[in-house]
Amino acid sequence: MAFLVERWFYTRVLLGQALSWARAPAACLNFNCMLILLPVCRNLLSLLRGSIQYCSRTAARQLDRNLTFHKLVAYMIAFHTAVHIVAHLFNFEFFMDAQLKRNSSYLPFILSEIGTGDNASFLNPIRSNETSPTIVMFTTIAGLTGVAITLALILIITSSMEVIRRSYFEVFWYTHHLFVIFFIGLVFHGYGRIVRGQTPGSLRTNRPDRCANRFDDWGKNESDCAVPEFAGNPPGTWKWVVGPMILYVCERLVRIYRSHQKVVITKVVMHPSKTLELQMKKKGFRMEVGQYVFIQCPSVSRLEWHPFTLTSAPEEDYFTAHIRIVGDWTQALYEACGGDKPEQQEAWKLPKVAIDGPFGTASEDVFRYEVVMLVGAGIGVTPFASILKSVWYKHIQNNQEVFTKKIYFYWLCPETQAFEWFADLLQSLERQMADRDMADFLSYNIYLTRWKETEAAHFRVHHEAENDPITGLKQKTLYGKPNWDNEFTSIASKHPGSKVGVFLCGPPQLGKSLEKQCLSHSEADVKFIFNKENF
Repeated sequence: MAFLVERWFYTRVLLGQALSWARAPAACLNFNCMLILLPVCRNLLSLLRGSIQYCSRTAARQLDRNLTFHKLVAYMIAFHTAVHIVAHLFNFEFFMDAQLKRNSSYLPFILSEIGTGDNASFLNPIRSNETSPTIVMFTTIAGLTGVAITLALILIITSSMEVIRRSYFEVFWYTHHLFVIFFIGLVFHGYGRIVRGQTPGSLRTNRPDRCANRFDDWGKNESDCAVPEFAGNPPGTWKWVVGPMILYVCERLVRIYRSHQKVVITKVVMHPSKTLELQMKKKGFRMEVGQYVFIQCPSVSRLEWHPFTLTSAPEEDYFTAHIRIVGDWTQALYEACGGDKPEQQEAWKLPKVAIDGPFGTASEDVFRYEVVMLVGAGIGVTPFASILKSVWYKHIQNNQEVFTKKIYFYWLCPETQAFEWFADLLQSLERQMADRDMADFLSYNIYLTRWKETEAAHFRVHHEAENDPITGLKQKTLYGKPNWDNEFTSIASKHPGSKVGVFLCGPPQLGKSLEKQCLSHSEADVKFIFNKENF
């Protein structure tokens, strides 16, 4: 609508509706590019989350969906970029057609001829019929920056596909930093002022409603219609993106400062399931349950930071992360810590690491519920290690602020080796709760979702043993997947009038299933509230 006014009348004579189709997505691009950096300013989000959760836990939980929001904004940028490009392709064809149809009775040609002198204002950026739109594209500021922006965006989006991100994380990581080229190109893209409209002064001497059909008389002495003058809008994209860019620069400076703070690896444990446990200390480090940190190992890569959930409790004087070896970076870290060597690595030979964080996630809210369901899948059990440890510390310290009275823990795992590192924690909790007559506080159900025939035969032979043959726990491992409808119904019947917090760290499909169960089983006397972890 902004381009249907009188100022743009002559521009519309040349371009028609393609003008608005180019400018509208450009405005949307400015808005979305303003938003795209904010969800990845994790220190800013952590600060906001700590402030907002005192007012509204629901609003605070929305900040945990920052990466989902980041992706949605990126999709909108890609969509508006595509519309903007297609519209400008039509625009340049219209510009070229106006130069090729050299007819003095043809208004688009007359408009194209305006501004042939030095420093004269023009409307058609294609100044000759002997050139082509392709040449203009690669010889103007708008054209060059547009090509650079588009190429950067294509590489960023294609390398962000899940299959590439999981299999070739380094490709995703390095390619994503093309956003610097994207933003530089974006800021300078408008300086070419390709799209031009009639100047306010020219509108007083050439009113399109009176003069458009009298273009033969333009500029003549006896005519009241002067030759129109044109100018482009001053570039305005920088106004939209300068604020987020400054915030992001501050974010990176905070990360650089944190990366230079000393971190000491006090203990390295190599678990048989190819899971590396790092115990670390850092001056002034404070954490809450379920939080995560970003870890950098300069000897492996100076640019890569990877997120890992903390498995220690706030009550401990160190913090730990369990790292599953699944890619190049984790394999290199595993080898740097001596995981591929039979002997124990000496402390002075351990690699230096940098820590950024901790950052809050939904698990911080776990102590706000009287009844809690914790559901972990595979390595997704890590945030719940921190929760279970912390709950236990609070109870043995007789902490009166612990609101949680009952925890239901579910762990779904596809392989027996993955149980090894976490089973030690559960065995310890099982013994200590039995000693303190608190066996009813924690109900845990461990599910093995896949197994081999040889393993099945071993399970059958030892099924009657006092302790489970897989985990060594009193509670026996279950085989297959839980019947969530039965589990939710059972919990609802045992805790009428309660709010049940459901916390998941696992795949999206499981999240959808649990969210559906929360909605279907929430009634007047019991309410299930679903929380999804980011990592």
